[in-house]
Amino acid sequence: MADMVDYKIYGDDMQLVEIELDPGEGIRAEVGAMMYMEEGIVMQTNTGGGLFRGLKRMMTGESFFITNFVQNGEGKGHVAFGAPYPGKIVPIDLIEFNGTFICQKDSFLCAANGIEIEVEFTKRIGTGLFGGEGFILQRLEGHGMAFIHAGGALIERQLQPGEILKVDTGCVVGFSKTVNYDVQFIGGFTNALFGGEGLFIATLKGPGTIYLQSLPFSRLADRINAAAKYQNKGENRNMSRGFIGGLFNDDRRF
Repeated sequence: MADMVDYKIYGDDMQLVEIELDPGEGIRAEVGAMMYMEEGIVMQTNTGGGLFRGLKRMMTGESFFITNFVQNGEGKGHVAFGAPYPGKIVPIDLIEFNGTFICQKDSFLCAANGIEIEVEFTKRIGTGLFGGEGFILQRLEGHGMAFIHAGGALIERQLQPGEILKVDTGCVVGFSKTVNYDVQFIGGFTNALFGGEGLFIATLKGPGTIYLQSLPFSRLADRINAAAKYQNKGENRNMSRGFIGGLFNDDRRF
């Protein structure tokens, strides 16, 4: 049984979650996610269960190490964790999901001590070879609170039995274990080459709860990278023009 922690989420687009810990209670989080902690809380960084667990976390894009924060002082203590980029922090009560929740890699932020973070491989070879962001997922197991991060706007959908929703693989944040998840070829030569959505798309089939994000980190990173390349090209062109112009405007005679 995981520690039963209280929490409060602050902010709108750049959120943080503050966890309230009673004596002896703890929270585990990704390395570098902590914003502040009160006196009496002890921080311990380790692999969270041996070398194999650390390697499994690395497969999902997380750090090899994980940090535990335990309240060793008297009374209540508080520790806060910040979102890595603009978006929403999603509180997941695993009791409501029968002890298991599947989420996109890189989305895990923190969880009460006693929650296990496992690797969830998709079952189909096609998904594994071509699913991209949807290939390796994370499986959160236990009975307590976990917190994941969604980029941009957050959408929660309740899929009915047999209901199907097709989603960009990077826009899937997480879903209950009752949801059937697969990745399929988008179809069509023109769609594949010029659609701008990639070759494959995630298919989610109900029943169950799904969470979607409007701004996957990969999409944000691509836009920043493209803008940086454009800016560098513009600077290079201006430098070249300035150099050539300087040669022609040079009044020196040879």
